[in-house]
Amino acid sequence: MGLGAPEIILIIVAVLLLFGGKKIPELMRGLGKGVKEFKDSQNGVSETLAPAPVRTEEKI
Repeated sequence: MGLGAPEIILIIVAVLLLFGGKKIPELMRGLGKGVKEFKDSQNGVSETLAPAPVRTEEKI
């Protein structure tokens, strides 16, 4: 059981009625920023868990 075309259209109409046409771009922009921050934080966590390369300075 999946979503068909009538169900998707009904969901879109309900969202338009609840939020209005002007509010939807703001909601999508906020959602995009949230997803970007989530991905950035995942990358940051993996970088902090991985050991940093050790730099050694050679004296000539």
